[in-house]
Amino acid sequence: MRIWNRAKLLWAYLRKHRRVRALPVEYIVETTAKCNIYCIMCPRETHKQPKEDMEDAVFDTLVRESGATAEHMMLIGLGEPLLDPKIHDRIGLCHDHAISTLISTNGTLLDEEAAEKLLATPLEHITLSFDGAKKETFEFYRKGAKFERVRDNFMRFCELKARRKSKMQIVVQLVRMDGNAAEVEEFTRFWRAVPGVDLIRIKEDETNLMRPDAGHTAAEWKHPCHYLWRGAMYVKHSGDVYPCCQSYMLNGQPIGRIGEQPLDRIFNSPEMIKMRELHIRGRAGEIDICAKCCTTIPHPALVVGSLLFHGKTVRSLLPLAEKLIYMAKLPQRWLNPPKPAPRTEKPEPLVQIDMRK
Repeated sequence: MRIWNRAKLLWAYLRKHRRVRALPVEYIVETTAKCNIYCIMCPRETHKQPKEDMEDAVFDTLVRESGATAEHMMLIGLGEPLLDPKIHDRIGLCHDHAISTLISTNGTLLDEEAAEKLLATPLEHITLSFDGAKKETFEFYRKGAKFERVRDNFMRFCELKARRKSKMQIVVQLVRMDGNAAEVEEFTRFWRAVPGVDLIRIKEDETNLMRPDAGHTAAEWKHPCHYLWRGAMYVKHSGDVYPCCQSYMLNGQPIGRIGEQPLDRIFNSPEMIKMRELHIRGRAGEIDICAKCCTTIPHPALVVGSLLFHGKTVRSLLPLAEKLIYMAKLPQRWLNPPKPAPRTEKPEPLVQIDMRK
């Protein structure tokens, strides 16, 4: 069923069909909107979030309706997954439906007990977010988190994974921004020496908060965006569904709600069909959220590859593909990152804010 679903998605993308007779292979599912730190580059600082978790009925309906076709669910969003008291049960439910799962954590709650409990789940991928090699840099970007504590939590988790010979894939990730760009080499060198780390990912910043004028020009949209065909679709904790990972953060409107419309109807809602139409006609720049989007546009060759393989395989290979392209070992045209706004002055130095006030 999943192979046939992927084949239909690939056919729809290559033939530029506006209506897709299949379902996405990937979903981003925000199981909680709660977070315990303040990050200046996080969209939750401009889109205030309630202290709420996704209701069981919403999550169960999503898994039930997508269970035969979904291959990978990223149980992340604008909250910290380890604040969701049911995150382990949700990972288990996905596993019961043969859906691989990923979470990303800020590490503040990943103490030894939490690490043991998480390693006992069928979670297949985890991203450890650590945006700096130096204490002052890390704590500038992730206010409320302590450098040494998070670093030690991550190192212990990786070492436990290695000792257990767990197959869970661990990716240590730094989002490259002006303040930490000079620390990439030191960051890479440190985490390369930690047992249990599978991949080190240097990710380009895909939010507009630090670069409000960044985005894709109309001329850069040479190919339709794959998110509108293969996913990942973004499901908020409320059950509201958005076309892609960026649409909510860019003030887009939901295209449906889990439980109120069937998933296949949401995926082919009038809004989705209209967006696909504009992308097919080379007019994606007329869509407000697409014009502001900071996500890299992959070449159709990479999109085809992402539908030839299972979703969890694609997720495993993504950081490696990015690394090869950014290191110029593969053609740069395969990934088209958004052009940053021209800088007329030097970036502001890092400034610490006293959180005790």
